[in-house]
Amino acid sequence: MTKGSAWVLGATGQIGRVAVRALVEDGWEVTAASRGGGGDDRWDDAVRTVALDRNEEGALAAALGDGCDVLVDMVAYGADHAGQLTGLADRIGSAVVISSGAVYEDDRGRSFDTQEEPDGSPCYPVPIPESQRTVEPGDATYGTRKIRLERDLLAAGEALPVTLLRAGAIHGPYCRTPRELYFVKRLLDGRTRRVLAFDGRSRFHPVHVSNLAELIRLAALRPGSRVLNAGDPQAPTVLEIGTAIDAVLGRSTETVLMAGAPGEDFVGVTPWTSAHSIVYDMTAAERELGYRPVTDYVESLPETVEWLAAQLADGDWTEMFPAMLRTYGKKLFNYAPEDAWLEAYDRKA
Repeated sequence: MTKGSAWVLGATGQIGRVAVRALVEDGWEVTAASRGGGGDDRWDDAVRTVALDRNEEGALAAALGDGCDVLVDMVAYGADHAGQLTGLADRIGSAVVISSGAVYEDDRGRSFDTQEEPDGSPCYPVPIPESQRTVEPGDATYGTRKIRLERDLLAAGEALPVTLLRAGAIHGPYCRTPRELYFVKRLLDGRTRRVLAFDGRSRFHPVHVSNLAELIRLAALRPGSRVLNAGDPQAPTVLEIGTAIDAVLGRSTETVLMAGAPGEDFVGVTPWTSAHSIVYDMTAAERELGYRPVTDYVESLPETVEWLAAQLADGDWTEMFPAMLRTYGKKLFNYAPEDAWLEAYDRKA
């Protein structure tokens, strides 16, 4: 006897691949929907795959047919997608939707959106509870679109119970913007020294895809309208992350710690770098869903590093990870300014 029917939108993405497996293993009949309609070699043969562009007028409604017991949405943004889901509330028993920790702002109104401004780095409480204030909803940025999505879905909670998962720094294979690439590529390029701003103490709470999948599985079993943080059991510093990746690849790197903010030309910057720690409170997920993480950062790291190394072996990083290039530019791997900084550092030592 199955637990019911589950639809997964964005099924072939980083989170979707693992969420489909978790739901099938838990006894759900799963339909995996994606633009290409493909699958994953690790999925059970019982998984039904569907090619679907959810932005095409009426496509989701037509594909959904008589409906499902739970719909899991990895790729929802803004008012349009919220309206799409609430408009199908009579055919969806409940929903689980991926949101983001980017919706939070600190008590001075600083958020991910202000990080490039002078004194714009947000200083959140540690850890950040779900009750922390958020940015205003809108269409301008990723964070404002996600909070618009959240509020519209929660407002329709009586018709469509929805669990919104505010994910941290997602990691694992198939990521389009893998932060771990920063350390893996440098090691494979033969770099033996690195510079980390803020003394390497920056923390941006990660969440592995299998922990997100576990939260999805539990939320599917316990429908309700709620917002929950999604994070790993630990939030390592960027120094600890670099050291852990060194260990996976069997390399040794000298880390030079920069006491304050990054220097010019991105020296000392990583995809985790921030002036203040970003750590999410996971007690609500533990209390409301009975959540227990299935892995941690260090334990899950070898699979991610192996996948990244394989991708880099197949081509240039800018071709393999175009979304990473759009997000960070080529400065992450522009070694000349770092070498110049290290030469000046050595002269002063």
